[in-house]
Amino acid sequence: MKPTDIKNPDYFHKVVDCQWACPAHTPVPEYIRMIAAGRYTDAYMVNWHSNVFPGILGRTCDRPCEPACRRDRVDGSPVAICRLKRVAADNRGDITDRLPLIPTEKNGKRVACIGAGPSALTVANDLMPLGYDVVIFEQYGVPGGLMRTNIPEFRLPGRVLDEETQVILDMGVDIRYNSPVTSMRSLLDEEYDAIFVGVGAPRGKELDLPGRHDEGNTNIHIGIDWLESVAFGHVSTVGQRVLIIGVGNTAMDCCRSSLRLGGKDIKVMARRPREFFKASPWELEDAEEENVEIVVNHAPKRFVIEDGKLVGMEFDVLEWDEGATHSTTVDTVVIPCDDVILAIGQENAFSWIERDLGMEFGEWDMPVVDEVTMQSSLPKVFFGGDAAWGPKNIIWAVAHGHAAAISIHLLCTDASLTVRPPQGMNLLSQKMGMTEWSYHNDYNPSPRQRMTHVELTKRFSSLDLEVELGFTAEQTAHEVQRCLNCDIQTAFREPLCIECDACIDICPVQCLTITTNGDEADLRSRLSAPSTNLTQSLFVSAALPQTGRVMVKDENVCVHCGLCAERCPTAAWDMEKFELQIPYAASGHFLHIPVKSMSATKSPARI
Repeated sequence: MKPTDIKNPDYFHKVVDCQWACPAHTPVPEYIRMIAAGRYTDAYMVNWHSNVFPGILGRTCDRPCEPACRRDRVDGSPVAICRLKRVAADNRGDITDRLPLIPTEKNGKRVACIGAGPSALTVANDLMPLGYDVVIFEQYGVPGGLMRTNIPEFRLPGRVLDEETQVILDMGVDIRYNSPVTSMRSLLDEEYDAIFVGVGAPRGKELDLPGRHDEGNTNIHIGIDWLESVAFGHVSTVGQRVLIIGVGNTAMDCCRSSLRLGGKDIKVMARRPREFFKASPWELEDAEEENVEIVVNHAPKRFVIEDGKLVGMEFDVLEWDEGATHSTTVDTVVIPCDDVILAIGQENAFSWIERDLGMEFGEWDMPVVDEVTMQSSLPKVFFGGDAAWGPKNIIWAVAHGHAAAISIHLLCTDASLTVRPPQGMNLLSQKMGMTEWSYHNDYNPSPRQRMTHVELTKRFSSLDLEVELGFTAEQTAHEVQRCLNCDIQTAFREPLCIECDACIDICPVQCLTITTNGDEADLRSRLSAPSTNLTQSLFVSAALPQTGRVMVKDENVCVHCGLCAERCPTAAWDMEKFELQIPYAASGHFLHIPVKSMSATKSPARI
């Protein structure tokens, strides 16, 4: 194998599994160390620069970082990354003086954003510091998009949503409430320099079964529409017996909301076995803690309507093969109910985009969008969030917003959208002495901390009573020490190596091997611990000066303990902190638009 190119930022970035898995590439170990040091505001700002909504995401993120966490490979339990993000948000101080400067004179470019959800707010967040005029058209009287209408307040309090969205609006965004866009042609006629569409996936899927549209029946609801009505106070009660059809995260919000509106017997009906559920495991746990019954292998067959009133629902009881691809019906049952809530998925609704504008639409009547630039086939129109790719999560919407803001900035400066600003990196030695490091590198055996919840006897008293209480100071102290500091990288210098094998002898996980070179499959079979997991690359050094052999390290197994560097008698090994430098439009690293005046004002933040 050729020597590993550690000058490529992607190499060490991939080793920081949590950051690599995060769509917004949040530097997780860095902010966890700041929390450990009591630097909550610093930790919050590290989050804010990449994911924009730390307090919101600390409560609602789908946590792609946690399944990737290296700690999970050690003791089967990842670091509670999302919970710690909330710790930083809940304990941060005033951030007003840390917000970007907003030019008092604009650059003459106007950008329209449709929807005030996470992707559009991120676009505004990134473009306002560059002197753009950003106008947001929002159909409701409050910002937040689906974060407000589809996430109940017992999970995401309104005050948290208000605080973090207001930080962006206070940059001087022109937000026009109660202003739904009904025609893309009309908006294009207003000659904005760019248009960003961040309207989410606002239409819930139907279930057209017998009885669905019987006259007089009003007790069958579309999940996201029903949650929206609950959020705005249009729905305040529900029947005693409620069936939720579907088993995604929206279904979990529907069943838990039903309990708070007076429901007593709540059942979530799933077509397949539990291992094929779309809902996050913690969402399922929270629902079951509240005595929601999850019924598997039941396929809806018809709505049972008597005298114009819903009285139940008929289901086929299924048996599935091992992969849940084929089923057989073994029984048919009728389950009584007063209300049915359909939470079987969401889809986009683009009836307001005229089809003769030249915009290309593809599968499922979705606009064709470039995955890198977020640009549609109309050069000035960009998409992001659920509007671009269907239902995902807030953190994905933020990542799309960052990418779209870069593209809009490139478009407005007559630059190529496909030549993206490159990522960079810093590597800084953590050595403080012969065998000491500037970070805590001891393995801490503490188990993952459990979130404290409001007592079951109290939590149903109000829709806006937040159930999760956050980590205590003691829980935080335990959880931060579980992080393995994966961004502290082992750095190897071949000329200093004397091939004494000291590093190999002391490595607790047998991730180091000195051997003759070969192709990757051959090398993986000859390591101290043969490497069959291909999720991480092998580090392969240049030829060592003594024998011409190579130092090989299995990045998948390494726990970043630093013992190799402590033991090495020649300092061939060092521990160096990796910092990924991510380009944002707001960073100005590739600023081309001349701003008439360099004078700027701080954006006031009401937090």
